Amino acid sequence: MTTEVSAVVAHLGEDFLAQVYGRTYRHFPGRPDRFGGLLRWDDLNALLTHHRLEPPRLRLSTDGKTLPQHTYSVPVTTRRSTVWHRLKPAELHRHLADGATLVLDPIDELHPGVGALAQELERQLRTGVQVNAYASWTPEEGFGVHWDDHDVLVLQLDGAKRWRIHGPTRQAPLHRDTDVPEPPPGEPLVELVLNAGDMLYLPRGWWHAVAASEGVHSLHLTCGMQTTTGADLLQWLSEDLRREATVRSELPRFGTDEERADFLRSLGDLVRKEFEDGTLLDRFLSVRDATERARLVPSLPFVEGVPPAPALAVRLVTARARLCEDGEGRAVLAAGGEEWACAPQVGPLPALLVGGGSHRLDALAESAGLRLGQAARLVDELVAGEVAAVAGAG
Repeated sequence: MTTEVSAVVAHLGEDFLAQVYGRTYRHFPGRPDRFGGLLRWDDLNALLTHHRLEPPRLRLSTDGKTLPQHTYSVPVTTRRSTVWHRLKPAELHRHLADGATLVLDPIDELHPGVGALAQELERQLRTGVQVNAYASWTPEEGFGVHWDDHDVLVLQLDGAKRWRIHGPTRQAPLHRDTDVPEPPPGEPLVELVLNAGDMLYLPRGWWHAVAASEGVHSLHLTCGMQTTTGADLLQWLSEDLRREATVRSELPRFGTDEERADFLRSLGDLVRKEFEDGTLLDRFLSVRDATERARLVPSLPFVEGVPPAPALAVRLVTARARLCEDGEGRAVLAAGGEEWACAPQVGPLPALLVGGGSHRLDALAESAGLRLGQAARLVDELVAGEVAAVAGAG
């Protein structure tokens, strides 16, 4: 774990989870160089140079409106008749100097350091994380006063940005909701400036407006956290209960009043039994973790299988894998929607991987008392299941 990632995670302990997370905002002041190595201006320039980034992944925004792509890029037709848009640096600079904000989503898929940050946040907070980059130069607000439908953790990398924060006007609003939050009345609850090295946590639904109004440019990352709500639990439960004949049965639309009442009573009894089971929430969250989509990490050049190379580096590419024991005492790794069972004595190998980080293949083999070739075959199954990746020693 890098110094920058450690600096973020250090603030997300038990006190944060118990007192702040999902409840209120929190400002974490820091040293100017705290996130200096995470993403630099040169890194951003390189991403814009070497990637073909189309809207809405790359966009310029002013007061909540997205600028047309043709105002800062030119279409290029290849000899195979495909079209992509090449940035025009001079026009890009002009729009940014005039008040536009540059947005790059999700930068964690493009930049290894930011990707490592996202994966560690997923491990700590047990939810999906997407990281977007924002760069601005003027007091113009790129998005006006708005709210997000997910919690955010903001890292100020360079420069400064002023945040005007209002409270929520609707409790726990959703992207798909039955009502729209009312705009916030009056003045903000708090107004603060994030300087380089500062961090800000903001729960979903909290109205806010942001501007680089301190006379310097601004570069920050916003880590958006996937919501997991009661609606998600109910949706999962409705799918899980398809095992019951009553749930699969046709509604008694033409039945007698008594038949209709009996059907609703039976259905209610099933749901009530589930909610009276103290393990329901843990079961749902375990399934949520075990079916999390893994990050895209190929394992070239090892297309014909994982070789028994001692120094080969192995890591999981999903941050929320689960390791448990089945009824026969076997260690079961659940990740990416799949399961792998192994003998109890082999359990230390997947346990090391679930703990995070990269591990040498020989160290994994030694932990489980396996020969190097046996460990390579086990890791190969995980790579084939797209939940692990190997690198080095090629």
